[in-house]
Amino acid sequence: MTSLFNSPDLKNALDWLGTQHGAMLELVQDLCNQNSGTFHAQGVAAVVDRLLDEFKGAGKYPPLGDWVEQQPTPAAEILNDQGHIDAFPLGPTLRAEARPNVAHQVFLCIHTDTVYDLAHPFQKCQFLTNGHLNGPGVIDAKGGLVVLLFALRAFERTSLASRLGWKVVLNPDEEIGSLGSHSILKSVAQQCRFGLLFEPVMPDGAMVSSRKGSGNFTLVCRGKSAHAGRNFAAGRNAIVHLARCVTELDALNHTVPGDSTVNIGRLHGGGAVNVVPDFAMARINVRGVDPEQIDRIMGHIRDVVARFSRDADYQLNLTGQITSPPKVLDAASRLIQERIEVTGRHLGVPIHWRPSGGASDGNKLSGWGIPNIDTLGPVGDHLHSPDEYLVVDSLVQRARLAAALLMSFAAEPLGTQ
Repeated sequence: MTSLFNSPDLKNALDWLGTQHGAMLELVQDLCNQNSGTFHAQGVAAVVDRLLDEFKGAGKYPPLGDWVEQQPTPAAEILNDQGHIDAFPLGPTLRAEARPNVAHQVFLCIHTDTVYDLAHPFQKCQFLTNGHLNGPGVIDAKGGLVVLLFALRAFERTSLASRLGWKVVLNPDEEIGSLGSHSILKSVAQQCRFGLLFEPVMPDGAMVSSRKGSGNFTLVCRGKSAHAGRNFAAGRNAIVHLARCVTELDALNHTVPGDSTVNIGRLHGGGAVNVVPDFAMARINVRGVDPEQIDRIMGHIRDVVARFSRDADYQLNLTGQITSPPKVLDAASRLIQERIEVTGRHLGVPIHWRPSGGASDGNKLSGWGIPNIDTLGPVGDHLHSPDEYLVVDSLVQRARLAAALLMSFAAEPLGTQ
């Protein structure tokens, strides 16, 4: 590996990226100023159109890869507040690849959607007094999109590029758990030996070593409606029964050992206050650090629901699943970590690691047996809020790290050192 870090190839790639700061920053602003909330399919499509042009060769840049295309994403099926399935259309998925016949393939991925819908007041970028860029999705994850793009541009300028194939998926629905793009991610990722994803690093530059698994569940309770004044005793209040049940589910956070969590995120039910409500619904998020912990907390949840289901006056139905399995640091992922540490040391980029309770598409790859590191994006903070910001100087820094990492895998494939 020492020869790589002393090579003119690497120096030229890093020097070239140093000239691209303005272009990278301009593209981040353009992408962020276009709303691409998950359910604004037209806005997501506009972002994908722009990125498609970039991959095909925008202006002074040569095309990237052997082919690039956008393909339809299956609709996201979500249980509505009335207990019925709604299908929500999603924006397209962008796919690109280079050298599919090369033995060593890397999967590169980040999402194009954000959490900010068209009605949200946070729609445009602005520079803060400290020089950071504030904007919707600027760090989660449009900054990561730009880092991925320019890292590939730098890598493709090198003589090593011919020795590594890559497959890119830019999906439109990560913020809702990649419900529609799940099958696309799986089919492409399983063709690769490992994955690099471009979620942001933590504010202090730490990269994520492992992630909790996460899943969303819906608990529906049905009782019996009645007039609240004339015939109150004949009713069976679904809200009250559900409230008692979720109170016990919440108590699991304090009684079950471990770092698993049960979050009662939303309650919905009832209507006119002179009617005993016959319907209520709870939205629940469950997390755990490893498969055994997930199994244990889910067992407790099912036991609580089963106990409240014994009351024949009510019907309880729990649906949902763990959509993001725990991302556990295994030996294969540790090899990628070590490569990043070596690369960072030669580039003067401090590398340190920390676990996270948040989930990403990296969890899914891990569940499919594909080792990956999922925080190769830039530095920033306050994701999912109007205070979201990007440290603009980290764009070039992180693109250099990713480009050098790709070169290292081309020079010495994973697992051969």
